[in-house]
Amino acid sequence: MRPAIVLGLLFTAALHGEVKAFRNFTLIDGTGKPPAPASAMIVENGRITWIGPADKLSLPGGAEIVELSGKFVMPGIINLHGHIGNTVDLDQNGKFYTPESVRKNLALYASYGVTTVLSLGTDQDAIFPIRDQQRAGRPTVARVYTAGQGLMFTGGYGGLAGVTPGVSTPAEADAAVAAQAKKRVDIIKLWLDDHLGSQKKMPYDVAKAIIDGAHKRGLRVAAHIFYLADAKRLVEYGVDGFAHSVRDQPIDAALIAAMKKRGVWQIAPTLTREASVYLYAKAPPFIDDPFFTRGVSPAVVAKLRSPEYQKTVAADPFYARYPAFFETAKRNLKALADAGVPYGFGTDTGPPGRFPGFFEQWELELMTQAGLTPMQAIVAATSSAARFLGARDLGTLEARRWADLVVLDADPLKDIRNTRSINAVYIAGNRVQP
Repeated sequence: MRPAIVLGLLFTAALHGEVKAFRNFTLIDGTGKPPAPASAMIVENGRITWIGPADKLSLPGGAEIVELSGKFVMPGIINLHGHIGNTVDLDQNGKFYTPESVRKNLALYASYGVTTVLSLGTDQDAIFPIRDQQRAGRPTVARVYTAGQGLMFTGGYGGLAGVTPGVSTPAEADAAVAAQAKKRVDIIKLWLDDHLGSQKKMPYDVAKAIIDGAHKRGLRVAAHIFYLADAKRLVEYGVDGFAHSVRDQPIDAALIAAMKKRGVWQIAPTLTREASVYLYAKAPPFIDDPFFTRGVSPAVVAKLRSPEYQKTVAADPFYARYPAFFETAKRNLKALADAGVPYGFGTDTGPPGRFPGFFEQWELELMTQAGLTPMQAIVAATSSAARFLGARDLGTLEARRWADLVVLDADPLKDIRNTRSINAVYIAGNRVQP
């Protein structure tokens, strides 16, 4: 199915049926509790009003009955690290950013079972009316949270040209945070990296000013980091979470202890991002997968097959080092999870080659390859992600929560790849994916 077709389906989603009764499914509620066979759920005006055993279901008068025998129901996936609106096929540019491009991306996410996205730092101001309209009603595309314009060091690593402001001093950093706070962003984003020494890195005093400025205005901070030393320093400064894994070396006991003491989150492992930087030196293993190709244009598939494009990827001066960073990210995720550090779910999708929707599904698989159980991966992508957002009415399938859910044809706890067996997606009780 092509993106334009998906978009049309989502924007013509049926909004009728203010009371729905779902019944006879196996419930995976997102809390980590064991699955509950033969479950039922009542949804009124987009929210769950009752959930329990199917034999206890009392049907409200006039309810639309949704029979789900043999199906599995889990909360919608929450991606804590995405970028929306700026990419067409494999080309990224701020000129592409429009309300239409944003909604198209959010529709594509929803078609893959991703019902909420935190867009981390490359949005333009058109995002705010879209977000506010969603929160005032019942969206039919993925919900969006936004960091607005993230903060990078002037002339340094990060951001998107023409969109993200550069800051050079602590005073400039504080002023830039104030500007984002005035726009009512959901979180502040900063980039602290030098791309293996090839670009300027944000000085520590500037990063500290961003964190301090955000906290005094009641905002949390998500940081792009790469190096262990930078992660330790930002934890000391009070950062709230890391938008990527430490990738230069294994994390140590000191970082783990500091993160636990201060409640710092591993917001997003972004394992798919680490794979994507070297994967396309040859045709990727999913190039013929209909689950992938339904979400991209024929031009993307053709370019990924192109020897010229593949040679460009392989010519990256750091290409040979990327696979090791990927493996380190996996090991570090497992170490954090085993140690009890809070972690969520995210992919860094949106830039070229990091495909919205499909990559979130692949991220779940890579998390299990890193040593997490399917249940751990699902909880990370649902209730844990909602907890980081502070979204009390998202992330689990419980009474009073929004009915953001995915209906699956197969059990994801037996094989996490079964999260791809999407039968239907609902956001606020509206069916948005056939």
